[in-house]
Amino acid sequence: MSEIFIPSLDDINQAARKFIELMGEHRLFAFYGGMGAGKTTFIKALCQELGVADNVSSPTFAIVNEYGSDIGPIYHFDFYRIKSPAEVMDLGFEDYAYSGHLCLMEWPELIEDLLPSNTVSVHIEETANGMRKLTIG
Repeated sequence: MSEIFIPSLDDINQAARKFIELMGEHRLFAFYGGMGAGKTTFIKALCQELGVADNVSSPTFAIVNEYGSDIGPIYHFDFYRIKSPAEVMDLGFEDYAYSGHLCLMEWPELIEDLLPSNTVSVHIEETANGMRKLTIG
């Protein structure tokens, strides 16, 4: 298990670079954290560091956004508005999950039973002093 601390927004890209170093061969990342914890903000910085030129935004209504990057397609999911696991399966989640491309998932607790066993958990929490802590693994 690894931890990355983000003292302020000024440090978020440095934290994203550290995260990339820790990714290894893993391609499925489930981001856990409450509303406002910084999941989307961190994913934006991560995508920027991976060479995404597109505007990175939360796919709350679309459920999934695809971005072109230096490492190939990146799939960004937001399951916040999912009503049932069947809805996720209908949009072809398994095709994305087993594509070998990077999948960054927000609100994965809503589809926990559908996550492949090789999904890496990333917990984001705000500390008492306003710093963000990412716990990976």
